[in-house]
Amino acid sequence: MKIIYNDGHVAECPEELELEVLRHSGAHIMAQAVKRLYPQAHFAYGPATEKGFHYDIDLGDVKLTDEDLPAIEKEMQKIVKENLPFKVYPLPRAEAIQLMKDRGEIYKVEHIDDLPEDAVITFYQQGDYIDMCVGPHLTYTKALKAFKLTALSGAYWKNDQKNKMLTRLNGVAFRTQDELKEYERQVEEAKARDHRKIGRDMQLFMTDDLIGKGLPMFLPRGYTLWRELENYIRDKELRLGYQHVMTPCVGTVDLYRTSGHWDHYKANMFPAMEVEGESFVLRPMNCPHHMMIYANRLHSYRDLPIRIGEIAHDFRFEPSGTLKGIERGRHFCQNDAHLFVTPEQIKDEVSSVVNLIKEVYRDFHITDYRCVLSLRDPEDKVKYHQDDAMWEKAESALREVLRELNIQFTEEIGEAAFYGPKLDVNVKPAIGAEYTLSTCQLDFCLPAKFNLKYIDKDGEEKTPVVLHRAILGSIDRFMAYLIEETKGAFPLWVAPLQVKVLPVSDKSMEYAAQITEELLDRGFRAELDERNEKIGYKIRYARQEDKVPYMLIIGEKEVTEHTLSVRERATDQTAVMTMDEFAAKLQQEIRDKQ
Repeated sequence: MKIIYNDGHVAECPEELELEVLRHSGAHIMAQAVKRLYPQAHFAYGPATEKGFHYDIDLGDVKLTDEDLPAIEKEMQKIVKENLPFKVYPLPRAEAIQLMKDRGEIYKVEHIDDLPEDAVITFYQQGDYIDMCVGPHLTYTKALKAFKLTALSGAYWKNDQKNKMLTRLNGVAFRTQDELKEYERQVEEAKARDHRKIGRDMQLFMTDDLIGKGLPMFLPRGYTLWRELENYIRDKELRLGYQHVMTPCVGTVDLYRTSGHWDHYKANMFPAMEVEGESFVLRPMNCPHHMMIYANRLHSYRDLPIRIGEIAHDFRFEPSGTLKGIERGRHFCQNDAHLFVTPEQIKDEVSSVVNLIKEVYRDFHITDYRCVLSLRDPEDKVKYHQDDAMWEKAESALREVLRELNIQFTEEIGEAAFYGPKLDVNVKPAIGAEYTLSTCQLDFCLPAKFNLKYIDKDGEEKTPVVLHRAILGSIDRFMAYLIEETKGAFPLWVAPLQVKVLPVSDKSMEYAAQITEELLDRGFRAELDERNEKIGYKIRYARQEDKVPYMLIIGEKEVTEHTLSVRERATDQTAVMTMDEFAAKLQQEIRDKQ
């Protein structure tokens, strides 16, 4: 595949650059198609992305819908068949501005104004379409062989909410039709696994704009799953010496000024509320509250480590475009804890946190993950607390501990919390990009801000170090991960409904009801299907809609012999058992977290 660079020379495309060039050229071809169909269109940015390309477009009063995409795609196909050559030429700054003004490209003119005075301004042209770009591009439009328009969304010019909302037109491009078909297969798989759809179909949670965007409500079955996760992690923490607390969902603005969140995190917080002369905010995280709990009394070095845990309700003002079911909301519950330690205890406590993460991941069969040491960007003077010595100390300490623990990790600049570096555990889910589930953050900053102290063995006051850690992350996000990994077919031990009892007819209804009651008495989550439906329908519904691990099919034979006909979701096989045998099987499976 040949490409043309912005100096005009043509060469074979390096393999690692192929997709980027295809996708960037796809953005130009899409823009040309839009301009043919909507002559009033003005274009902002049109970059290649990880999977495809997009262009932000001002269409005036025209509002595109998904129904408009096929027509634009058809026009793109015409441009490809025309096999137009891509040509490149530079222009002096004044001529470049005049060209864009003459073509009505107001956003390009503003973009030129943002460029350095000595910037080389180049334009690529195919047919009647001209675009300001640094390239490189394909040499002919016909080289774009596999593409598809995928979605419409909104985007502010320059990503600034004060600017005009533009239409973002998204597409994908690949080397071959086979690669495009594989992408489409993955898209269908993603739809089938989308926790929002499964959550709705299985009646796990709901959202409603009347309540507010990003504010999910957990329905009975969803809250059962949520509660199982909460009890699971709390029991593990209790065995490790954690002390659980409950703290308010609000705090004063002064609390967050003290912690530094007001200076470094205000944009992600809900606006302050004025009450009786005081300003309060919904809390975005729990560390300031836990700092105050530690400060509530004097501590000796013998008291440390102190491990304060909480399943805490938090609120963050996430932009509406980033909200995604319970994976990313404006209200969520963190599996949060803060460990107050001496410097000498850092290694052992980080090791304990890492071991707990590994244990949880084993229980949930999470194997595709990686560890990241997230560091500050020293050039960012706004996001991070400014104390070079503190950062050097904290980053070196955490790096050294991870190496001593023989943990394989990569380092990423600019991903630290504003107060300190962190170990992030990023999972690769069945669909979509990786994201962080678990984290352990090393903090020398907040203990000093809150003037926290302990008395050391020599009777001197010292400042403790704090480890911020979350194992499940937020229970909401962990639940979303679990839904998508299992497609809602949860393992027995956390399944909201573990057993569905299915009477074949009214003749077996009484015995089926007795079986249901006995299962409930033994502590299992069971439900009786009393509907007047055929048994085949009940089985399909229990398996496909409820995704229940076990179905008990109760007919006249089971009534007569006092047995259970047990059908497994996993194997679709049926076996005859007594109640004691079935209960023992369930208990073993729950105990082993199969």
